[in-house]
Amino acid sequence: MENRQFSQLRPQQVKDWFVFSCYTGLAYNEIKKLKKQHIVKGFDNELWIEMKREKIQKDISVPLLLKAMKLINKYTNDNSEMVFDICSNQLYNSYLKEIVSILGINKRLTTHTARKTFASTVLLYNDVPMEIVSELLGHSSITITEDGYGKVVEKEGE
Repeated sequence: MENRQFSQLRPQQVKDWFVFSCYTGLAYNEIKKLKKQHIVKGFDNELWIEMKREKIQKDISVPLLLKAMKLINKYTNDNSEMVFDICSNQLYNSYLKEIVSILGINKRLTTHTARKTFASTVLLYNDVPMEIVSELLGHSSITITEDGYGKVVEKEGE
């Protein structure tokens, strides 16, 4: 899906938003509210997203991987403080259904699926410790992370 280019604007945008979330772990509301001011140089001199996780009012810091940064650069314009101009979550998920159908993917994708992809594929499969995964996802406790992603670690260890 990541490498597919659509000739129509809307499916291309939706695909790009989804891929961005796969590389950042940001939830729908966080991507919708992502502003240029949230992109800052971190302690390591690399770019990070720093914002408050709305659901639990907790500060999060997420490193900006190159692929996510390319998408920010693609969509950021000088006339808006927002990074993306995202439709409603309901419409977004509806467009994802269409994309899945076009691509022949036999899986239900939602905005939350991208967040799960970040946690499992980008982090846990690359041996990032569960405590760090929990922090990057902005979970209120590691128990939430373990309950949701512990099976990923078990499968990896089999």
